[in-house]
Amino acid sequence: MHMADALVSPAVAGTMYAVSTAAAAYSVKEIKLEDLDRKVPAMGVMGAFVFATQMINFTIPGTGSSGHLCGGMLLSAILGPCGGFLTMIAILAIQCLLFADGGLLALGCNVWNMAFYGCFVGGFLIWRTVTGKKMTKGRITAASIIGCIAGLQLGAFSVTVQTLLSGITELPFAVFLGMMQPIHLAIGLVEGLITAAVLVFIYEARPEILYGYTKEAGKSAGRMSRKGAVTVLAVMALIIGGVVSLFASGNPDGLEWSMEKVAGTAELAANGNVYRIAEKLQGITAILPDYAFKASDSAAGTSFSGIVGGVIVLVACFFICMLVKKARRVKEQ
Repeated sequence: MHMADALVSPAVAGTMYAVSTAAAAYSVKEIKLEDLDRKVPAMGVMGAFVFATQMINFTIPGTGSSGHLCGGMLLSAILGPCGGFLTMIAILAIQCLLFADGGLLALGCNVWNMAFYGCFVGGFLIWRTVTGKKMTKGRITAASIIGCIAGLQLGAFSVTVQTLLSGITELPFAVFLGMMQPIHLAIGLVEGLITAAVLVFIYEARPEILYGYTKEAGKSAGRMSRKGAVTVLAVMALIIGGVVSLFASGNPDGLEWSMEKVAGTAELAANGNVYRIAEKLQGITAILPDYAFKASDSAAGTSFSGIVGGVIVLVACFFICMLVKKARRVKEQ
């Protein structure tokens, strides 16, 4: 659901940068109160894991479309909504700058559409409400499916509204909306099932990692140590990014598919200095455009991108936590 710059006007892009920045500032303020030393390993590993899984487009049968995890719900069910949101920002920024996935001008829109709803609606409102005080595998599964569907539906709706308000394309709102919502309902269902599988694994391996979990009297701590569970997720991230990514569907994702159905193409263009500057900047920073080596279709480029990208996301998450910890120490002095 990464929006391209051609869908948004500078005014809408600027507004979405502002509201996404405000949500990020709130998240930083809240995460300062948490035990960051305990959160850092999970934040870095889960960031790498979600980056890797976003490279896996799965086919939506009978549509000619595909989808991939957004990951906000998954991250927030482990890191909390604020930690999940900051991790998603790191993922989306790295995808945009290093891999040219999503427009630079549209980055604020993508943060809002893909991170805010998944983290604060799916990962906070729905997760906490459905799992309640007594977490079970059934409640985790229900929360994952409901949260992912809700997040994807709200994100898809926002894409159409932002496109409408921008007024720079010929995508009719009602028709575009009619394409976006059903296809992202299917994508949200698949994401919910995958998210549930990962969270149920964590619940059985080390339930205390899950956001909002309260240990019950007589219940075991899990089958693994916290370090062991995080290590398994790190290994899975490497395998998914380096190997499984090679088998991703080649079908257009839900947004591209909807644009093709409505406009006949997903390659829309926008004119203006702002767009040219954004494109030029992204051309400089994107060292692995489309998750591949420049001027090469080698599968090695995809594997390299999956592994290196995951490592960069992990480092970025550690860096974010270091900055937050430093800001907290300064405030306490």
